[in-house]
Amino acid sequence: MNRRMFLKTAMASSFAAGFAGTVVAAERYFPDQVDMKLFDTINRVKNPAQKTALEKSHAPFITAPASVKAGEPFTVEVSVGEVLHVMMPAHWIGFIELSLGNEPAGRADFQPRGYLKPKVAFTMVVPKEAAPGGKVTLVAKQQCNLHGLWEGTLDIAVT
Repeated sequence: MNRRMFLKTAMASSFAAGFAGTVVAAERYFPDQVDMKLFDTINRVKNPAQKTALEKSHAPFITAPASVKAGEPFTVEVSVGEVLHVMMPAHWIGFIELSLGNEPAGRADFQPRGYLKPKVAFTMVVPKEAAPGGKVTLVAKQQCNLHGLWEGTLDIAVT
């Protein structure tokens, strides 16, 4: 065997061994299986009257007043799920973001470590011109490392 062939074979073997070791380590440290279909699109609750366990723990849950006064501050809380999502080293939430319709309003980023309960509060003010029809839609999104991007919405009246 010449030197060039030896080096090619050694490099290919090292790469294959390293890749196999990475796969084994990933399965060992992240034992939860990932459903790749959840990463194809934005996930939403399909039937609000009959939520699945996954929807209850992953769909953003928005708490806000039913009616607000234009130009006055109010608080919006966004939690990951009605049943609060638990974060751990192998299963975490990357961020929660809130929008007023299509306009970004706020975002909270989380570290993929620690044992947190992902829930944030935003203080908002809706200008009168943002609600020409007398209502606005709050849109919350969150990203789970194992279950993809989830979205929840809430309509509120603006007087």
